[in-house]
Amino acid sequence: MREPQHDPERRCIITGERGPKSGLIRLALGPDGQVAPDVRGRAPGRGAWVGVDRPALESAHAKGQLKAGLTRAFKTGKLDIPEDLPARVQQALERTALDRLGLEARAGTLLTGSDRIEEAARAGKVWLLMHADDAGADGNRKLDQAWRVGRDLEGSGLAGLVICAGRAILSQALGRENVVHIAVTDRLAAGRVGQTVDRWHHFIGRQTLDGLAQIAPWVHGGAAHNDTEGPGLSE
Repeated sequence: MREPQHDPERRCIITGERGPKSGLIRLALGPDGQVAPDVRGRAPGRGAWVGVDRPALESAHAKGQLKAGLTRAFKTGKLDIPEDLPARVQQALERTALDRLGLEARAGTLLTGSDRIEEAARAGKVWLLMHADDAGADGNRKLDQAWRVGRDLEGSGLAGLVICAGRAILSQALGRENVVHIAVTDRLAAGRVGQTVDRWHHFIGRQTLDGLAQIAPWVHGGAAHNDTEGPGLSE
């Protein structure tokens, strides 16, 4: 098992604050001057980084702060910033997270099905637990309890993350039927999934794994800080 790679810091062009690259969003400048989200950080050329959520990005765009920051970062004023850039960022983050889940499913690091997940959770084999946002509360509680038992963390408040996608979307992403709950059974895979889901959820103002990591530090502790660790994301 390889140790996590160092995660370099980048500066947000809106707030000026620095943070780990894996938690920020890269914006790329195309040859035609159009600014586009590059959430996987692979587009060639100069990039600019933002670490704010969608409302803050929309506000910065409306007030001209985003254009000013991009002008400094790209060293040019000839920019075409789409009005729907925040929506494009959200769509890209969602797609990246769902693609990661699909890749991990094909790699065999995910479990679906309540009975299989409960058995693995009680045996201490689950590193990360997630529920569809249209999953039933009773089913969530049952699996959360099994996870706490398996991790010897009863009474800790440990609970699965409710992901911002319904069972229909998760089923399509994983290529399986009726995906309501997802368990990650590999430590590094939990880190990879957690990283992509966290960026997405932070941007749209949904619950992230930050609080969970205080109870279960392995959730982030096993993460590699780029998509080349484990199954790779295709472009």
